[in-house]
Amino acid sequence: MFRSPYKYFLLTLLLIVVDQLIKFAVHHYMRYEGNEIEVFGHWFKLHYVLNRGMAFGMELSFIPGGYAKIVLSLFRLAAMFGIGFYLVRLASRKAPEGLLWSIAAILGGAIGNVIDSTFYGKLLGNNPPGSPTPWFHGQVIDMFFFDPYQGWIPDWVPLWGGTWYSTPIFNFADAAIFCGVVTILIFQNKFFEQPKDVEIEENVEKIGNSTHEETSDKIENIVIEENTKEEDSDLIKE
Repeated sequence: MFRSPYKYFLLTLLLIVVDQLIKFAVHHYMRYEGNEIEVFGHWFKLHYVLNRGMAFGMELSFIPGGYAKIVLSLFRLAAMFGIGFYLVRLASRKAPEGLLWSIAAILGGAIGNVIDSTFYGKLLGNNPPGSPTPWFHGQVIDMFFFDPYQGWIPDWVPLWGGTWYSTPIFNFADAAIFCGVVTILIFQNKFFEQPKDVEIEENVEKIGNSTHEETSDKIENIVIEENTKEEDSDLIKE
């Protein structure tokens, strides 16, 4: 039976709305990049920052001419449609509810950031200077900042020694993606059970039941035949 994906898309829509409301509020009330509001002392702050690249500010620097952002935005659009199609397909195959909710959360976060990179350059004018076009060059608004420690990492620390450390600043869409991915990783054994194993068990059970029924029928037929033979032999004797 086909499982409707609409309720999962409702979660996606809700996450998009919440994400965009938060971003517009930060842009309207905090006004300028770098503004900061302490929520729980120095531990948790709202810090207005613009992210022109991917997660943690990574950029496609190998693409010249200011078109790296367009490539990234188009990739996000393609990924958005791919995730949506995958969600519909999973729903049609009656995948576990937890997996469908997780995919819906990932989709909501992905679309939330796609809206920023696609439209914010035109609507909010936050595209980087020198962009070929404001469309597809919008910068993603980040604001959640957990700040237990900032500073230089000692030189003796392997790999990261001598570099500046600061926890990444993220937004609601990033959190939705993170929660969806972590949930899938934690429950992957349950979410991705091998359907063949289930089908084999069902088939074995069916074979067992049918065998039992066939055996019962055979025994019943043998008893009837024996009774018929006894009656025929009694008639012959008489």
